[in-house]
Amino acid sequence: MSMELYYWPGLPGRGEYVRLVLVAIDAPWRDMARLAERQGGGMDGLLRVLGDEREPFAPFACPVLKDGDLLIAQTPLICAYLGETYGLAPADEAERLFARQIALTTADLVNEAHDVHHPLGSWDYYEDQKPEAARRAAGFRDQRIPKFLGWYEQVLTRNPAASGWLVGAGLSYADLGLFQTVLGLRYAFPNHMAGLAGHWPGVEALVDRVAALPRIAAYLDSDRRLAFNQDGIFRHYPELDAPAVPG
Repeated sequence: MSMELYYWPGLPGRGEYVRLVLVAIDAPWRDMARLAERQGGGMDGLLRVLGDEREPFAPFACPVLKDGDLLIAQTPLICAYLGETYGLAPADEAERLFARQIALTTADLVNEAHDVHHPLGSWDYYEDQKPEAARRAAGFRDQRIPKFLGWYEQVLTRNPAASGWLVGAGLSYADLGLFQTVLGLRYAFPNHMAGLAGHWPGVEALVDRVAALPRIAAYLDSDRRLAFNQDGIFRHYPELDAPAVPG
């Protein structure tokens, strides 16, 4: 039976983190956001899953993964479930827990990236909070990006397996999450991220390595891959970008 992924049609967002894991494990799945409503997909399909009053384990928000009778929400949890079930997670218990920790940390970074352009709340338009967004962007660029990416670099350096992956000897869902996040930061802050090139060589090498994986490369080059856009988590507003300060 094919798994089903429900997410907002037309948005990469958090759904793209799950898509990358599904592609990497090469399991049968259907992207319901891209199917017609007559096929159970689209916006109607998503609202049906979120609004099913008969579901005892009803999800609060998407993405939502349906695997047989299981209905799983929250991006880090979905990715951990897929990774641990389909061989994209370490076998060691301590390493599995650390992979989950990394995925949750990545979710924190993603939330902070979103809040740059919506610092007062997602219920208001960006245009209604531009002064606050400019202030938030400066702090995020200069303080939060280095703190997060510096931590990932330390994790790569300290990995006892010295594999070039974040945890254990092989690729895991945690690496795919970092990959998507770095690409999102490059989209949202192209000038700033270009100025930071070389600061975190391990992270940059991991991103290049993931992009070159055959299944991932084929996916990125296909029309199944949703491009970053101005309706997603990572948005490019030139006024929120700035060259990195040397140092």
